[in-house]
Order: sequence, then structure tokens, then C-alpha cells
Amino acid sequence: MKNINIGVIGCGFMGRTHSNAFGKVSQFFDLPYRPVLKTICARNADRARAFATQWGYESAETDWRRLVASPEIDLIDIASPNDTHAEIAVAAAQAGKMVLCEKPLGRTPAESQAMVDAVESAGVANMVWYNYRRVPAVMLAKQLIDEGKLGKIFHYRSVFLQDWTISSDLPQGGEGLWRLDASVAGSGVTGDLLAHNIDTAMWLNGAMYEVTAMTETFIKSRKHNLTGKQEPVLIDDACAFLARFENGSLATFEASRYARGHKALYTLEINGENASIIWDLQDLHRLQYFDHRDEGRLRGWRSIHVTDGDQPYMKHWWVPGLQIGYEHTFIHQVADFLTGLGEHHNASPTFREAMRTDNVTAAVLQSAASRSWEKVAAC
Repeated sequence: MKNINIGVIGCGFMGRTHSNAFGKVSQFFDLPYRPVLKTICARNADRARAFATQWGYESAETDWRRLVASPEIDLIDIASPNDTHAEIAVAAAQAGKMVLCEKPLGRTPAESQAMVDAVESAGVANMVWYNYRRVPAVMLAKQLIDEGKLGKIFHYRSVFLQDWTISSDLPQGGEGLWRLDASVAGSGVTGDLLAHNIDTAMWLNGAMYEVTAMTETFIKSRKHNLTGKQEPVLIDDACAFLARFENGSLATFEASRYARGHKALYTLEINGENASIIWDLQDLHRLQYFDHRDEGRLRGWRSIHVTDGDQPYMKHWWVPGLQIGYEHTFIHQVADFLTGLGEHHNASPTFREAMRTDNVTAAVLQSAASRSWEKVAAC
């Protein structure tokens, strides 16, 4: 097993999930490579050192440019705010490093394109952390669809609801609240939440080619943590859109941070000519399945508990019936990435695949502004 020295940039929520995945994956998966937690990078030196100690990194760094230039680092993992993604990814690719990046890829299609061009020109392995693909129940849904069990797909519907930004006293900008600052985040719920729904939808059901959308910013101005001034809020607090897939199916998507009572309600439903599927993040180990071909008097929704060893990923964990959780999706993604390295291919989603999602979110935001149907740019 060959070592791969990991340099992670960012020690917030995503830095923790990624560090946990790199640290645990070799304990449960037999892989051709073993990730080594070499260096954590954050702007605050004390926090970086504390994080390094807690998570088992060999060293801490405060300048991502020094990290990217280090000959000791094989892979750069970008877990920092959205406005840093493009510059770091391009520099890392040019330095010959493998690059992993949190979603969304870039704040704009132009940033995403620059990142794709950089990794493809350099020929370096790359992947974007759309972790919900690696939920075993969602992976099982993918298998059933690919096997043709649903038949022709007619409908896809999905929501992602939260409620953490309802208070008008909540400021924008700075650490922890940069997602409310458009200059850093790029967009609001469209790029932050719906990007997950869109990525999963296209992975399960193919490409979208046309969208029509509406967005709303409910609180128009907030105090900015960095300037201390009341400033306009330029991100979208809520978004709903319709979409047409290339396979002829129709879709509805909705995301909001103003859905009181919901902390992370992510659901999807797919209706086909033969069968339907429902999945809910808050019951993530279950897949609801209805097959019209069942005997009539026994026909009905069945609840599949995805914990058996013949179901996706589960043979690597516990005995049947025992559940896994959110953090395991990141471990699965690292395992797939390292397996892909051993087989000389990129694990999905690559930067180019993730740019397709960014093109959809850009079309959604353009449609909300134009109040008309918008075509999704080709990738």
C-alpha cells in the first residue's frame, strides 16, 4: 500500500468531515493507497495547530501557497470558502498535485471552467465532494435505475430545507457566516443546497437541458461582520425551479433556509412507468420502493433497510441491521477515489462533471432574473 500525503485547506465543518474520512478509510477498506494526514492549512495559526493535534496531522500551515508548493504533499484537498476554490485548485494542478474540492466547484461558470481546464491540462486526478451519491440507499437507487427496474422515468422531485437564517439579527460575512455573503459564496441556497439535489438528480436520471426558476431574498440587508455596517443581502434565501431532463422526464426542485422546523430535510422521489423510489436524508439508511408489477393484492410501498452486505458499501461496516451515518459518505468517497487511482481512472464526480451542476445552477439563477425558461450550457 503506497502512501499519499494529504494537505487539507480549511479546518471548519468540511475540514473535519474530510479529515475524518482520510483518517478512517484505510481501517475499513482494502485500498491500493493509504492517505497520510500530512498538513492542515488555516489562516489562524493557533487553530491550525490545535486542529492538527486533534485530528492527527503531522504539521500545520497558514499559507496555502506554501502548502501547494511543498514537495512533501501529493494531494490538495480544498475545504475552504467558495471564493478560494478556483485560485487554489488552479495553482495545485499546475504544481502537479491531485486536487479534491468541496462543492460547488466555482462561484461562476467561468471559475469552474478555469478549474476544469487546469486539472485536465495537468492530467492530475480530481474529484468534487458530492457526498450524497455515496449514501448506500442512494447508491442502491442508482443500481435499480440502471438495471431498468423503474422503466421509463416520468418525474423527479427533490427538496432541501433548512431554517437557520430566519432571524433578521443574524449577520452576514466572516467565519461561519460567509454563506450569506454573495462575494464569497457566489449564491445562496442554489449553489449551497440545490447543488447537491442537482448533482444527485443528474447522476441518477441524466442531464437537464432547460430550467425555469424563481428565487427570493426575504431579509434584504444584514450587518456585515467584517465591515460592521448594514449591507444588502445579495444571496438567494429560497429557490424553486422546474426542469426538463434529456430523457423526457420533468422535475421540480425547491430549497430554502426559511423552512421553520427543518434543519436538513433532503428528499428525492422518482416515478417511472414500472416503479417509484423515495429517499429521505433524515432516514438515510432506508429506501422506499414501489413496484407496480407486484401481485395486486400484495402491491404497496416497501421499506428497504439498506444494511446487508450485498447492498452498496455495507460489507465494509458492521453486521446486517446496524446503521451507518452522514460521515460514512465521505469515507466511501475517499475509498472510491483511491480505488480509481489504483485502476488509473478518476472517481466520479470529476471537476468536469461538477461543472455540469454549476451550469445548471447558473441557468437557474439566470432564469430567476429573466423570468423565463433558460437553456443549460453544454459542458
